Amino acid sequence: MANPNPRLRIAVQMDALEHINVAGDSSYAMMLEARARGHRVWHYLPAGLDWVEGRVRAVARAVEVARPSAPGEPHFHWLGEPEPLDLVADIDVVLMRQDPPFDMGYITATHLLERAQAGGTLVVNDPASVRNAPEKLFVLNYADLMPPTLVTRSLESAKAFRAVHGEIVVKPLYGNAGAAVFHVPAGDSNLPALVEMFQHVWREPFMVQAFLPDVAKGDKRIVLIDGEPVGAINRLPKSGEIRSNLAAGGSAHATELTAEEQAICARLGPDLKRLGLIFVGIDVIAGRLTEINVTSPTGIIAIDRFNGTNTPARFWDCVEARLR
Repeated sequence: MANPNPRLRIAVQMDALEHINVAGDSSYAMMLEARARGHRVWHYLPAGLDWVEGRVRAVARAVEVARPSAPGEPHFHWLGEPEPLDLVADIDVVLMRQDPPFDMGYITATHLLERAQAGGTLVVNDPASVRNAPEKLFVLNYADLMPPTLVTRSLESAKAFRAVHGEIVVKPLYGNAGAAVFHVPAGDSNLPALVEMFQHVWREPFMVQAFLPDVAKGDKRIVLIDGEPVGAINRLPKSGEIRSNLAAGGSAHATELTAEEQAICARLGPDLKRLGLIFVGIDVIAGRLTEINVTSPTGIIAIDRFNGTNTPARFWDCVEARLR
């Protein structure tokens, strides 16, 4: 009888292990669960990815990960020196988990990993779908679920939008972790200068949305695995802030899905599954969908702490089932 849980060879493309916050890093939690199942894990930086004579390779290091038992205790150690891995011949699964910015470097990595996937390696999330689903643009497919939204580079368009909706939020299309998100009240004279700054710093359009006052009650992060919701946290902004991102000082609180949020998940789920977007985090404020995060969603450690669940196990169950 075939082994139902073969020992997988897993390469994780992410930021430097030395700099992650082990207590809250979702990628690290996935690596811990992979090792607990007996899988072999390598780590590499996006800069270590290359293509040579038809082969997609990464300069990677085998790694052993562990949950520190005391503050300051090492959370990983290398099992060898950096080595070039063929991501088709030597690897079964690639986790593409580095943080944005979603720039040309990120897009190039999706093109290279798409070639590895064509060779038979499972890449999570599907690299072509990641490339085609930037967080703040993919969500436009579900405009009826969103707050009123404008994507533009025009000051006149931004002024006209604010004239209709009053308070607004302005943010870059390809930012992350709440960076450069501005709350602009009705009549605020800083809007022209703010638009000028966005035009100068970014070549892309920016996003303008009607401000949702209920953000003070929380911005819910819901995690879906293979199109199914597996848990959520409610992120509350700190005093004097509108940004509830944990990286921006927000705090995580236990929560459950409302009927409205379950309906949003049911609407998105089949599309996510079809596109190979296995691990996704969506953001919902006051029942309105604001983002669909497909690059490196976070939040599962807090979800599991509140609910007594094991989301990394659900994730690897899904991956193993796909490979079988």
